[in-house]
Amino acid sequence: MKKEIHPEYREVLFHDTSVDQYFLIPSTLNTDQTKEWEDGKTYPYYPLDISSASHPFYTGKHKIVDTGGRVDRFKKRFAKTASAEQELAEAPTEEVAEEAKEEVTEAPTEEVVEEEAPKEKK
Repeated sequence: MKKEIHPEYREVLFHDTSVDQYFLIPSTLNTDQTKEWEDGKTYPYYPLDISSASHPFYTGKHKIVDTGGRVDRFKKRFAKTASAEQELAEAPTEEVAEEAKEEVTEAPTEEVVEEEAPKEKK
């Protein structure tokens, strides 16, 4: 291992200011502040805004936010398709086939005329 190229690995005192909790963890973090710890030693000090002690995911206070009722809209839409599928399954197949034939004969037919694009001169 090359000497003098690796950062100094030492114990650093981290402070979660939102819940006023301290963590003494080995780290290579560079900090100018120091603070005396419970054991009487002075350690490099680094304040944190959030940590595992205050983050909602780790504390169990995690909330699922349903913006705009997306879940409810999905359930309504799914209920409609599920009920439509159930109606089709319950309907006699002969009546469904006759209704489909009637819809096809009632639909107007349109002719599609394609025009040729003018040719470019070279």
